[in-house]
Amino acid sequence: MDAGPATIEFSELTTIETDGLLSGDRVPVLLLPVGTVEPHGPHAPLGTDVLLASEVCERTARALADDETVRALVLPVIPYGVTRYAAAFRGAVSVSADTLTAFVVEACRSLVEDGFRQIAIVNCHFEREHVMALRAVEAEFGGGGGVRLFDLTRRALASRLTDEFRRGSCHAGSYETSLVLSSRPELIDVEAVTGLPALEVNMPAEMQSGRTDFIAMGMQHAYCGDPAAATAAEGDETYAVLVGMLSELVRSLVDE
Repeated sequence: MDAGPATIEFSELTTIETDGLLSGDRVPVLLLPVGTVEPHGPHAPLGTDVLLASEVCERTARALADDETVRALVLPVIPYGVTRYAAAFRGAVSVSADTLTAFVVEACRSLVEDGFRQIAIVNCHFEREHVMALRAVEAEFGGGGGVRLFDLTRRALASRLTDEFRRGSCHAGSYETSLVLSSRPELIDVEAVTGLPALEVNMPAEMQSGRTDFIAMGMQHAYCGDPAAATAAEGDETYAVLVGMLSELVRSLVDE
């Protein structure tokens, strides 16, 4: 299939087209979505984090399609990460932190050696060990260099997101459920979500206190926050903020 000049998917390009990326006037920046497969309550799909990371990348690439200085392209998603806290529930697929770091480092190094030196790792799974594994990737390339992590756990970015996200009570709550409703509404079990009571759990604080799984945090149904309050409109607004922030990172990679 001919991908055509307007494609946003790196894997749809031919080798001749990738040659053209490196010789053109626009700097190619590759977006690498990373998520994980794990339970997201009785109402949202196991692949929520995978879906959100991919969607943020795709919307950002489309938003930058007419930019005169940058060509943003989306790499195939990495769907598996460190998922310890959801282990009590069926459907959690976890790899070790060392495996995740090594895999992403090697993939990025291969791209860098091929000439694609600007890469944004876009993560939508916030388990601490998982995030630290991805920060280790960024550090491997010198931190602040051409390979950067879009890290929503950093205060400067988190402060621009929803109140639920900032409170840290957002696993399959209104924040994530709204994003799925915006992009893939057919994946939300509407009957299940409407019957879910709000559940306030400060996940970062629980992790710091030594809690090591959802059950110990009081999340007996693998969610916290207020999924019943989710709307597609909230998801649309949140995606717009995420795209704006990722676009800023993309442009900063070009300016360095």
